[in-house]
Amino acid sequence: MWLKLEARSQPSKRMTYLSPLLAVVLTLFSGMILFAMMGHSPLEGIYVFFVEPVTSLYGLGELAVKATPLVLIAIGLAIGFKANVWNIGAEGQLVMGAIVGGGLALYFHESDSAWLLPSMIVFGALGGMLWAAIPAWLKTRFNTNEILTSLMLTYVAILLLNYMVNGPYRDPTGYNFPESRLFQDAALLPTLLEGTRLNLGSVITVMILAGLWVMLARTIIGFQVHVVGQAPQAAHYAGFNHKKIIWFTFLLSGGLAGIAGLMEVAGPIGQLLPSISPGYGFTAIIVAFLGRLHPVGILLAGLLMALSYLGGETAQIEMGLPVALTGVFQGLLLFFLLASDVLIRYRVKWNRVPKGEH
Repeated sequence: MWLKLEARSQPSKRMTYLSPLLAVVLTLFSGMILFAMMGHSPLEGIYVFFVEPVTSLYGLGELAVKATPLVLIAIGLAIGFKANVWNIGAEGQLVMGAIVGGGLALYFHESDSAWLLPSMIVFGALGGMLWAAIPAWLKTRFNTNEILTSLMLTYVAILLLNYMVNGPYRDPTGYNFPESRLFQDAALLPTLLEGTRLNLGSVITVMILAGLWVMLARTIIGFQVHVVGQAPQAAHYAGFNHKKIIWFTFLLSGGLAGIAGLMEVAGPIGQLLPSISPGYGFTAIIVAFLGRLHPVGILLAGLLMALSYLGGETAQIEMGLPVALTGVFQGLLLFFLLASDVLIRYRVKWNRVPKGEH
């Protein structure tokens, strides 16, 4: 007897939307087993990880702060994924947005102009777009694999950030620590709620999310993205320019990742450091698929993944657990989501081995 996956004639549409919820439930169940194996009460572990971080106003503010870059990056990636354009290098584009937009704040470090922060956001977007343009050009010019090129550029961007904070961006009064000077008030995103770190970036993200939802549903370019992704041959006969869609989705997702990076350094961090992201660009890929590439789903998935970051920090402080537990929960969630997707498209069958075959 051996197992065989047989394609279903019609995958269940209901299960397609319910599978993220199923993946969350299975992740929670697995988490309880994990806590028990580490010698902690499963219920206490789940409470500390998923409930306690949001029982205060400050915790809710932190949830929004951490969800902001995830949602912003994920909606850009999702539009590319809809068109079968696989930009995996959002982490590098985030870093480049921080380098370019943050560099403007450092250059005008004595300025208190009201135009400084909007200019930084524009420069942050341009930094991300510039980095995303490289795999887009390689893809359209040489038909390279955009997964590999965009991913490899991520590590180049991180090395460049390290060079900048150890060299040109290093604070001249910072005792040789690898960090830039603190941004002045005019270069920081305004805080929205007293006693929290919730800032204007969250509002900008919701506005961008709503705008892109309208773009996808009501504009010709949104329609072209759908058709190129779902029916490439039909898109070809309709005269849609595939290369144009590749450039559009790469520049859009790169620009949004760049803004996310700028919002991190102009928001909760307030300066440039060797590390400015705990992997938001990679986690946003999970957010996009967990949200089924839909703006509302991405918003909810972004909040859930942000909760995993907060939960990991709380579990580290209160239960002495390693912060790497966050990555374990995110990995479990992705695993169960992908497994559910496989079972939606295929059914498992036991096949009997014919006599004489081994």
